[in-house]
Amino acid sequence: MADKRDYYEVLGVSQNADEAELKKAYRRLAMKHHPDRNEGDDKAEDKFKEAKEAYDVLSDGRKRAAYDQFGHAGVDTSAAGGGQGSAGFGDIFDSVFGDIFGGGGGRGGNRVYRGADLRYNLELSLEDAVSGTTVKIRVPKMVVCETCKGSGAKKGSSPVNCPTCAGHGQVRMQQGFFSVQQTCPQCRGQGKIISDPCGPCRGEGRVRDSKTISVKVPEGVDNGDRIRLSGEGEAGENGGPSGDLYVHISVKEHPIFVRDSTDLYCDVPISFTTAALGGEIEVPTLDGKVKLKIPAESQSGKLFRLRSKGVRSVRNSSKGDLLCRIVIETPVKLTSKQKELLQAFEDSMISGGNKHSPQASSWLDGVKKFFDSMTS
Repeated sequence: MADKRDYYEVLGVSQNADEAELKKAYRRLAMKHHPDRNEGDDKAEDKFKEAKEAYDVLSDGRKRAAYDQFGHAGVDTSAAGGGQGSAGFGDIFDSVFGDIFGGGGGRGGNRVYRGADLRYNLELSLEDAVSGTTVKIRVPKMVVCETCKGSGAKKGSSPVNCPTCAGHGQVRMQQGFFSVQQTCPQCRGQGKIISDPCGPCRGEGRVRDSKTISVKVPEGVDNGDRIRLSGEGEAGENGGPSGDLYVHISVKEHPIFVRDSTDLYCDVPISFTTAALGGEIEVPTLDGKVKLKIPAESQSGKLFRLRSKGVRSVRNSSKGDLLCRIVIETPVKLTSKQKELLQAFEDSMISGGNKHSPQASSWLDGVKKFFDSMTS
């Protein structure tokens, strides 16, 4: 025993290494030093056996505890076959390499499988998305067969052990030194076969159906938000759990409002007279109409913010604002009298100089400087 190297040193791991680290280290060494890959190399074979012995001890909780406390004296690995109670090479190899060579499903058959997740696209009006609602949807999916209760066998019968794998779901094949475990080709890993299948589901244990589900949409949802309904996906196989249903939200375009996160925007047309003289107008909100005071000499494009008239966040209690952008509307279909009055008004504006149109004056000055710089 005194000549033996420390098991942690053999595998190249620390004493705090977990199961995954041990497995990874053993895989690397076993593949590197395996006798089939190093034919005639006695040193490689010794290293392979050494790694196997180290993993045999450290992967067993009780053996590892004894080794940590007493060293090599605490575990008996000198006897043929790896000591009393130790796992044989086939068991260790299957546990470490099974997922590479077709195992990976564990021992025993009749494995259960979780049902598939489903997606449902739900289109909502802006009003429903903002205030929240409850919607009933009809979802086509695989459900447990009521006739056989998911067993797949005809009523009065039951699945039987697969004769090929004796109910294990896997078969072992010897390939030289390797003992390779593969999924049973007859039962496809289930461990059971159905000799007398159920009629409605044809032995599948599930049938295609549709279910009406009530979806509670929380206040404030937006485009791209997703509601998860646990267990409302497709039924699992062999008694496995159902998948989940994910409801993806899509909000329709609104004729008045445009949403940006928790804020709402809308354009409010006003007359030239109201913009120039000021006044009070009614603007819509999702809660009803409110009064908005327009100051005199307001310019087109000016934004007015109405606090807390937007959307409540779906993630917290904060509420956005409504931003109203005024758009000055040019009058159309003027009468002759109206045109005369506007022309007289325009003449009076020109006689007053630049003071009535400061933005136009500054813009014209900028244009003049631009062209002067082009010719200089």
